[in-house]
Amino acid sequence: MAFDQMKMLNQLRKAQKDLEKEIIEVEAGDGMVVVQIDATLKIKNITIDPAQVDLDDIADLEHNLKIAVRDGLAKAQEVAAEKMKPFMGGLGSLGL
Repeated sequence: MAFDQMKMLNQLRKAQKDLEKEIIEVEAGDGMVVVQIDATLKIKNITIDPAQVDLDDIADLEHNLKIAVRDGLAKAQEVAAEKMKPFMGGLGSLGL
């Protein structure tokens, strides 16, 4: 493998590790549900404010949880795409 390809591969690996440290936080239902997702699309934490949960309306909690996860994943994908954009042109030469 050429030196430039090895250098790019090492930079790509570093960028992937950096994505694990990039945490996106999204809330739904005025803070009822807070979801933290890293830029590798792994859910790191989910917090539910019990003061805002109506036990007679669990469907509302489920709805807000779905919204927070959906929006968090979308934002995490945007962050990942932006951070990986510099590598996209050179990946073809790496045989990946």
